[in-house]
Amino acid sequence: MQAEQALIIFIRNPELGKVKTRLAATVGNENALRIYEELLRFTQEITENLPVRKMLFYADKIAENDTWPTAVFEKFLQPPGDLGQKMEAAFGQAFSEGAKQVMIIGSDCYELSEGIINEAFEQLEKHDAVIGPAADGGYYLLGFSRLNPGVFQHKNWSTASVFQDTVQDLEKENFSYFVLPVLNDVDEEKDLGELRKLLFVKAE
Repeated sequence: MQAEQALIIFIRNPELGKVKTRLAATVGNENALRIYEELLRFTQEITENLPVRKMLFYADKIAENDTWPTAVFEKFLQPPGDLGQKMEAAFGQAFSEGAKQVMIIGSDCYELSEGIINEAFEQLEKHDAVIGPAADGGYYLLGFSRLNPGVFQHKNWSTASVFQDTVQDLEKENFSYFVLPVLNDVDEEKDLGELRKLLFVKAE
């Protein structure tokens, strides 16, 4: 394992009624949980074999005996605060513990791949930052070879301006950056794509 490279993964605990609430508004809580469990499985699959330190941050509580093996994924609880404060603290922890390149992903992007993550780490050899824009205006991946705390502050999270505002912050601080391909996050029913096959209609 390359300890100088760290991948932070933010996930939610898969509990009925607490995940994918925007999706659940149209497909129901049970379908939303089913979709999210598949997104978690997929995220684990594309990250499990990466030769980097893998830091898994749970939203509510650390699940010691779930499907994420503790021999592969180090498990932590997300710090308090808004999303930006949580991410800044997680990045700070990884850098303070010796990482030279640190990247974060969530568990919402079914188009992400092991290859794209590997490319992102390669780009951090040549750039200060790497960012993967999501089609909804946010980002599905953010990485640094040196930390820029400003990108985590003064953001309207979960809005269409997050990617552009983050790029502006990078440019303001003269950070070189590489932009990955645009991918789709799964937030609403229209984003499901092939995941739509997992939907089921509850019997009356």
